[in-house]
Amino acid sequence: MPSVTRTHPLWISLLLISAIQAAHAQQEENDTAISLDTLQVTDKTQQQEKTDLSFADDGPQTFDEWKEKARKQTADLGPLGDRNILDLPYELNTVSYSMIRNQQIKNMHDALRYIPSVQGDGTRPQARGMQGSVIQNFRIDGFNAVSTTEYPIEQFDRIEIMNGLAGSLYGPANPAGTFNSVSKRPTGETRNRITAGLSTGLSYLKAADLSGAIPGLGNRIRYRVNLMDDRGQGYTHDSRVSRTLGSLALDFQLSDRTVLETNASHYEYRSRGLPGTVALSTSMPLPAAIDPNQKKYGQHWAGDRQHTATYDFHLKHDFDGNWKMDVGALRQIADRDATDITYTLVDRSGDYKSGVKTSAASRFTVTSYLGNLNGHVRTGFMDHNLSFGVSGFVWNNYNPKNGSAVSSGTTSTIDYTGLAGGNYNDPTLVSKPGFLSGFHDRYRTSKATQTSLIMGDSITLSPHWIVSGTASWSRFTTKNWGAVKENGVYVTSKKKNYSENYGWNQAASLTYKPTDSTSIYLTYADSLQQGDTSTAGSNYNEILSPYRSRQWELGAKAVVGGARLSLAVYQIKRPYQGLSTTDNLYENIGEQRNRGVELTIDGKPTENLYLFGGISWLEAKLRHTGDKSTNGKLIVGLPRYTANLLTEYTIPGMQGLAVNLNARYVGRQATDIQNQYWYGDYHLFDMGARYSTQIMHRNTVLRLQVTNLTDRRYWTNIHPGGLNGYGSSGYASATAGTPRMFSASVQVDL
Repeated sequence: MPSVTRTHPLWISLLLISAIQAAHAQQEENDTAISLDTLQVTDKTQQQEKTDLSFADDGPQTFDEWKEKARKQTADLGPLGDRNILDLPYELNTVSYSMIRNQQIKNMHDALRYIPSVQGDGTRPQARGMQGSVIQNFRIDGFNAVSTTEYPIEQFDRIEIMNGLAGSLYGPANPAGTFNSVSKRPTGETRNRITAGLSTGLSYLKAADLSGAIPGLGNRIRYRVNLMDDRGQGYTHDSRVSRTLGSLALDFQLSDRTVLETNASHYEYRSRGLPGTVALSTSMPLPAAIDPNQKKYGQHWAGDRQHTATYDFHLKHDFDGNWKMDVGALRQIADRDATDITYTLVDRSGDYKSGVKTSAASRFTVTSYLGNLNGHVRTGFMDHNLSFGVSGFVWNNYNPKNGSAVSSGTTSTIDYTGLAGGNYNDPTLVSKPGFLSGFHDRYRTSKATQTSLIMGDSITLSPHWIVSGTASWSRFTTKNWGAVKENGVYVTSKKKNYSENYGWNQAASLTYKPTDSTSIYLTYADSLQQGDTSTAGSNYNEILSPYRSRQWELGAKAVVGGARLSLAVYQIKRPYQGLSTTDNLYENIGEQRNRGVELTIDGKPTENLYLFGGISWLEAKLRHTGDKSTNGKLIVGLPRYTANLLTEYTIPGMQGLAVNLNARYVGRQATDIQNQYWYGDYHLFDMGARYSTQIMHRNTVLRLQVTNLTDRRYWTNIHPGGLNGYGSSGYASATAGTPRMFSASVQVDL
């Protein structure tokens, strides 16, 4: 059961805010002070949120409105500003606010599973089979942010995903797509939403989404408060999971054309007793998937504790209705105490040695910034959408001074008393090892800086033809430190090496629009990528030199009814990093070439039917390794086929009732770099319903969701031992997929 003393402050705050809003409700209705419209650059979000907090569903309400949205929906791609998705020569997907709450999604990993070309079960989200970086591929409100920490989905309005290379738009990045989480923005009207929920394992959710304008100021200052407390037993017997969020968004209307948007949030995530990771020490198949409900596969002390504080602001100005400016910055501190246990199988009978790694980074700090200017000019018969921007970050890593990777059966000066070997058919429960402390006694191990100057032009030659080009010039530096001992005690850190690099990232596209509702495009892009942090070898924990990735993409988009269909064919090449067997260095040892096709749908093809998802085919090969046993082999953990389709049907004649079914298919995956062993394919099904009504004159939504309906046991997040890129250790690690789970919630608009 949740702690009473821990939840009181949250609900006292809710009651106080609600009372203040109720007291001012009449005053707000009669407020005759001038109400300034929010800047045009925020009108889209503003209008969306007014609908989001309305009776039942966000977005269009009628089928004609769905058709209009599908034809005219825009996306904000950094320096490009808002552009019609049909005109953009990229594959884009959005997990919307309505999907998040109607499917009762609680975290990023679950949200990204709905997109078949995205691999979101791992620590870092990735698209098209290319591993993302800690900083470069993940963004909050357009700013670089840490991808390897937990985030509460309740903080965000939507998640926008751009597949493929985006270095010309944002600066150097992995070819793993760009994941942008957009914070909820204030509304002009007072709206209060309270949600209470219950999930399998008896975890209790309490959340509030409160928004409005400060009375008496003519809508000049608007706020959005999100509070959430979700804790209790996890799906594993005797496990514990808790999530706590507090966030505040403020919009200051400084003038008719200028708005300052601010966000501040603090999130704490804790887990204990969930199943540990399974790793293979030699070339052999994964064992049969376990029952994740059983506590014997976890340790009561093992888990994760994370604190993430994020602050950002945007200053937006509309010069003349055409040229617009956006400048801002983000500051983030992400702390984590990771005590997750790994069971490394040493033979096919299930014998294992257990281990805990306490040397991984326990703190990330990020300061990121952006400045964008975009507008429209005409020269002769050509229309130009011009873009100019700057983007960058400063990222510091801090590791425990006494951190180490230890396991049972090893010799170490670290006290690993308590770890034990055993057999995975009946794992041994052990007490907490004595070395799991000192996460906050740390030193700085690395610092990476990146600055990019961005420019672009999208030229409309005729109603049917668009030529686009974007480029960024980037400078990035890396510094590495090692801990220094005095009299056997770590006291400080000493710089080990420094590197500085410059380079261009570019993209060029040609788009043909046969009609207003269809488009065909061809895009070439190449991008630098800041080197990964080495995970093994004599250069362990150092940031490596940068390298370049290249991509071709051919795509088409079309609107059918109120739904948008997208098809993309692509090829991406990038260097492959791993541990060299000749010099014991973690370095480039080959090339990864990914070829694929993805087909997606988003919207309502008919009045009562909503579809989201698609199918992806991916061939990810390792090439030019100089080793016959690995050259031309498929990358570990990447299935050729993945499909996911969410179907929601609004039942005619039963106002307010909708049912949904989500079907997911994951093809077989190689579990070793030589492709001798494979993990088989599997299907997952989710089912749910919601009913929108009024109770005591309050808009109310009741939701019920069942995930993994057939209680399928399966392995997920299959990857090689390397954490960065796809390291060449060759043997897979995996985590147990979640069992069948029930979630129920009641949402009330006060």
